[in-house]
Amino acid sequence: MTFSELLFLVRSDLYRRAGTVSARTFLRHYFIEPGFKYGFWLRVRQFVASRPLLRILFLPVMKLVMLQLGFKYGIMIAGVARIGPGFYICHFGGIWISNEAVIGRNVNISQDVTIGVTCRGKRQGAPVIGDNVYIGPGAKVIGRIRVGNNVAIGANSLVCRDVPDNAVVVGVPARIISMHGAAGYVNNTDYDVVLAPAKPDIVPQPVELMEKEGPAEAGR
Repeated sequence: MTFSELLFLVRSDLYRRAGTVSARTFLRHYFIEPGFKYGFWLRVRQFVASRPLLRILFLPVMKLVMLQLGFKYGIMIAGVARIGPGFYICHFGGIWISNEAVIGRNVNISQDVTIGVTCRGKRQGAPVIGDNVYIGPGAKVIGRIRVGNNVAIGANSLVCRDVPDNAVVVGVPARIISMHGAAGYVNNTDYDVVLAPAKPDIVPQPVELMEKEGPAEAGR
């Protein structure tokens, strides 16, 4: 990850939340929004881990920072989880995301959400979540499944099977109740245009990062 990529990721996360990326907006959200503050340090931690010298000097410190923030806010997101731009932690508390998870662009995470692995069976592994996805409070997304683009997952749902694009799912286990997607829940997604001068030529997407870094990165 280059510094320009880090800057773009942080600014895209801020834009999703506030619709602007001014320094004043950054400071306000950093100090009053635990979800944004945690996401900012998660991005910095991933940047540090990607640079050999910074990794040696600062990665142990970054791990301690993330651990302290995790205990304080009730958020535990593995530093090697692949998360695209525009990541929005709506409310903090009870959030767990596996180190094997792959999360696309413009994904909203609510409180008490788990995105985790299963350790046996035909769906052993972790989810791959598409772009423009809303995950409601208390939802659990478990196993090697694929959640499509523009999906809305209702509160307290258990998602353990593939979900097609544009679906709205609820229940235990989750079932499709409509094909109206996440419209109205996932907003401020036009940062590619707004942040164009600061956008790097290539922003690695979660799947691309997995292919480039390989399974050895899972030990970070």
